[in-house]
Amino acid sequence: MKTKIFTFFLFFLSVFSFSQKKEVNLQIEYLIENKIPSLDIIDSILFEKRKDKPLLELLVKKSKENSYFQGELYGYNSLGRHFRDLSLFDKSIDKYKKALVISRKTKDTISEVKILNAIGSVYRRQDDIRNALNYHQEALEKAINIKNPKIDIKQSISNAQNSIGNIYLSLKQYKLALNEFKKSIVIQISLNHQLGLAINYKNIGNAYEELGNIDAALKNYHLSLNYNNQINSKIGKIICGYSIANVLIKDKKYTQALTTVDTVLQLAIKEKDKYYLSNTYNTLGLAQLNLNKLQAAKENLETALNIATKFNIHTIIVKANENLSFLYAKKENYQKAYFYFKKAKDEDAKTLNERNLAYVNELITKYDKQRSENQIKDLAKKNQIAQLQITKNRTLWIIAFSVFMLIAVVVFSIDKQKGLKNEKKVLSLKQDALRSQMNPHFMFNALNSIKLYIIKNNQKKATSYLNKFSKFMRKILEASDLQETSLKEEIETMKLYLSLENIRFSNEISFNVKTDSSLNLETIKIPPLVLQPFLENSIWHGLSSSKKRKKITIFIQKISSEYVLINIEDNGIGRKASTKIKAKKHINRKSIGINLTKDRLTNFVKNKKNNYSVFYKDLEDKNRNSLGTKVIIKLPLS
Repeated sequence: MKTKIFTFFLFFLSVFSFSQKKEVNLQIEYLIENKIPSLDIIDSILFEKRKDKPLLELLVKKSKENSYFQGELYGYNSLGRHFRDLSLFDKSIDKYKKALVISRKTKDTISEVKILNAIGSVYRRQDDIRNALNYHQEALEKAINIKNPKIDIKQSISNAQNSIGNIYLSLKQYKLALNEFKKSIVIQISLNHQLGLAINYKNIGNAYEELGNIDAALKNYHLSLNYNNQINSKIGKIICGYSIANVLIKDKKYTQALTTVDTVLQLAIKEKDKYYLSNTYNTLGLAQLNLNKLQAAKENLETALNIATKFNIHTIIVKANENLSFLYAKKENYQKAYFYFKKAKDEDAKTLNERNLAYVNELITKYDKQRSENQIKDLAKKNQIAQLQITKNRTLWIIAFSVFMLIAVVVFSIDKQKGLKNEKKVLSLKQDALRSQMNPHFMFNALNSIKLYIIKNNQKKATSYLNKFSKFMRKILEASDLQETSLKEEIETMKLYLSLENIRFSNEISFNVKTDSSLNLETIKIPPLVLQPFLENSIWHGLSSSKKRKKITIFIQKISSEYVLINIEDNGIGRKASTKIKAKKHINRKSIGINLTKDRLTNFVKNKKNNYSVFYKDLEDKNRNSLGTKVIIKLPLS
């Protein structure tokens, strides 16, 4: 009896399967026989089967045999989307490019624009910035030249602008990215396109997140989530989930972040898109890492890394390796911390090479190599320090690892216990480690500015900026071996630094140096690069938010036979207004540069008979309106 039932069941399945196959074949035959010209009609017929790889391959084969270009175009385009969703990016690009050839052959401009955007998006997922930008720009140029554009073209223009904004995000050009997203969202609002609105609000949130405006980031992420809920976009819900969680992590709300990302994990698992799944696991692991749930964090970060490695998702490979490096550093296992750190840097360098940005790529690679070598030495030295200090139970200072260029030059001072060989070795190791550091914010912005000029084909500005940047870097590297430099040399270096920052501010900052005529700047010695953190504070906390003409003036005067006074004065918004802005944006970063500079000055004057002092003065008019800030640095001459 059981055998009969089973046989009947097999017969039923075979008949059902045959009927299904017959139905599919009839659909394809109908399309080819009638040469249906509209892609929309083709899509309505094959909508439920558009993710069916065998059917799409059959459609392409039959369409080729019968010179049915629209069927071939639809098949290749759908296969491109299919492989993209599986994170099989090389296969996806291959199918999309075949679709592109057909669209150009048939002079189907609307399809051509859409496919150009699709190819650009796949390249962007691979972090191939140059190819991504080229395809999106070509799509945008073709779309805006179409007279009386219909909804499809308007949508394509918005998509191109949105994608270019994402490229600016990857280049750390967050304000430029915001401009593109805002252009894109105007079109989406006019079309009332909920998916487009969801995507744009998410990207705007991402830009604000990178700018440190947590409130604005969360607001836009939640707007995006609302639209994704309305259209029931599972992918959209996943993206918003881990994006919101990442912001909460930055805001140190680790428990809330963990709950948020955990709610979308099962959704991500069910989806076939490995790009978003690896992002979700990485965010989950990062939240657990900050909650000291190290074993769970390790498992989820390793899962993220395995997925990203299998599908060649560069961004997550870098992030997951960096997070695992932090994890093992937290465990004081510096050997494994170094292992994962090196993997992150190697992958980062690989991605940069693939971008192939001419001589800038070579420059970035060189600095990335140098940065990695310095960081590797740091980890090795910290391991030695840990071994030396087992009996003393002292807290180690773990140097934070970063994505891109990290070489900073700082000097520090610590308490010495003369006569103890062990302590001398610890001191030496810490000095070497700290000399390998550099301000990553400035490095990232400088190099990304160069990349942006090249991408925009502005060779003159790129060359000028590169020359100044190279000269400044050479001065930094030379200064790393010096205990002191002349005040004249320091002023020249600061002029170079200000000129680099000024390029990014469209030359809005005027910079002047006024010196007491009785002073010989060549004979006055100070620690190298000691003025840079004060100038940086003036620019980013005082001048960046100011609407008026920006000014920085350095006054150098001799106040006695024993002291020289260096006044750094700006006409920015003042310390009170700056503090309010930082509080509103939830920025809680400590002024590491200033603190280290004070340590350096303390070390500098330890063998001198007089001490130094640093004093801040708020400049105000008679109505107590802010006119800027003055930093007064008093240094001993001997």
